[in-house]
Amino acid sequence: MLTLISAMSSNMEIYNTFGIPATADRYLVVEEESQLRGMLSSGQLVSPYLILGGGSNVVFTKHFPGTIIHLENKGIRMLEETPGQGDVLVESAAGEVWDDFVRHCVAQGWYGVENLAAIPGTVGAAPVQNVGAYGVEAKDIVYRVRAFEIATGVERVFTNEECQFAYRNSVFKGALKNRYIIWSVVFRLHKQFTPNLQYKALLEALQAAGIEQPTPQQLADIITDFRWRKLPRPEEMGSAGSFFKNPVVSVAQFEELRSAYPDIVAYPISEGYKLAAGWLIERAGWKGRSLGRCGVYDKQALVLVNHGGCTGAEVVALADAVAQDVHKLFGVTLEKEAIII
Repeated sequence: MLTLISAMSSNMEIYNTFGIPATADRYLVVEEESQLRGMLSSGQLVSPYLILGGGSNVVFTKHFPGTIIHLENKGIRMLEETPGQGDVLVESAAGEVWDDFVRHCVAQGWYGVENLAAIPGTVGAAPVQNVGAYGVEAKDIVYRVRAFEIATGVERVFTNEECQFAYRNSVFKGALKNRYIIWSVVFRLHKQFTPNLQYKALLEALQAAGIEQPTPQQLADIITDFRWRKLPRPEEMGSAGSFFKNPVVSVAQFEELRSAYPDIVAYPISEGYKLAAGWLIERAGWKGRSLGRCGVYDKQALVLVNHGGCTGAEVVALADAVAQDVHKLFGVTLEKEAIII
């Protein structure tokens, strides 16, 4: 049997890290594959519906007139090891908390995921969003994704290539948005630890701690500390993490911007340059400012926060005001990374 919560009367604030009161017609908790298969074959799941993981990238602005499905399936296991190469395939249920998965892998000696420590959310959301931090993205370690088509209940396995990963994007946010429920993800990890220290700020943090050759545990711990010194913990202050994507501009546009702003923060990529959205927002004068009960975090301008009792409408109003000022100043369009419901 599915666990049905009448979201109309439940405290939906606990189901999104921004802590915004929200309601829906129905809220279903799915823990077993048989429950999911039964739900899909019964025809009881009709549009509109929303697949909810940790609620760490969602902003509710109104009553959701449909069903919210919350996956709470659990389980992490090693599927196979590649002899001689030191690679391991590790499968995790979509409902596992992402940071719990990272910590479990480090403890088991399965490496490659350390740089993604302390990211809020669930394993199932990682490939959808192509989560990334400190030089690593989900696309670098996802081997395949197991999912069920909502309309038919048919199971499908997506290879890494079929996921069509891009910056904070995937086929599950694009062509196949709202068509599949991800049930589990298989990752290709390694038994040989090679720290990824290409991210300059991370390397500086390690040097400040006097660590030249970090162990996997030390790297995960440093990244966790580094993240929570810059970002608010969801249990202390509501937020949706990085609210905007780092915008990508052409080489020509970047050169124009650098001519006007020599200290602009940017990173070269194949398409041109990726600008640091936090720097743009701070330079536009929004860091630490508020609009209503929602504000721009005073330690990281890329994050919008709930100062207490804010609504989704207030979040959107602030985001739009920030984006408008950034565009007016730099001619650069900020795209919301958070999902507005």
